[in-house]
Amino acid sequence: MMCRRTELYRELKQRITHFRHFCDTHQKHLQDLELLKCFKSEIQFELASNHFQNAQSGSLGDFVVDPTSPNSKDVVLRRKFDSGEEVAISAILGPPNYVKDLIFPRDAFMKVCVKKPALSFMVQFDCDVYEETDKGSDFDIYNAYYLKSSTCLSTSIYRGPLFRTLDDELQDALKEYLIAKGIGVSLTNFLLHYLHKREQEQYVNWLKKGEAAFVAKERSLRESSETHS
Repeated sequence: MMCRRTELYRELKQRITHFRHFCDTHQKHLQDLELLKCFKSEIQFELASNHFQNAQSGSLGDFVVDPTSPNSKDVVLRRKFDSGEEVAISAILGPPNYVKDLIFPRDAFMKVCVKKPALSFMVQFDCDVYEETDKGSDFDIYNAYYLKSSTCLSTSIYRGPLFRTLDDELQDALKEYLIAKGIGVSLTNFLLHYLHKREQEQYVNWLKKGEAAFVAKERSLRESSETHS
């Protein structure tokens, strides 16, 4: 009698465990299907949307884009003058700003380095690129300093006075200097458009990878179910 009860207990325990496993698996499967629907819906929305259709795309002018990884967050532009002078730009999107009703939800942080031929030092400008409704975009300089060499980037090195403490006319002259180097409205338009478009493309690629992972998992579960049926 005792042996029979023990066997019955074991059988009931196994059935309960199997039932719980079935319920958990079924619930997880339903959650995966819902997530898959979300991925598909978001991909369709992004592909059907043209968030930046009314934006001015601008142009590179005489700059060229450095080949970078598709997953890179920043973009690097370079220009070399006939005199041997070199200008390098690195730009990356800043945090979202949803306060203003603009086409581009983010500003861009831009570093500009200018190096004269046969000289070891270079001048660096830290700038903020932002959308300007009447002309597409603009930029402001918030730091300007010289570096003794491209390999001497320590923050402990004195880099000159704070930009905001400089004379207003000098600040304006430095901005005009950068504009003369080709960093004008057309280029800042290009940077904002390029960075936002690439961010959207990277987001869609991430969604597609997520969708593919869930599709593969669903296929594997279906094949496993067919094998055991």
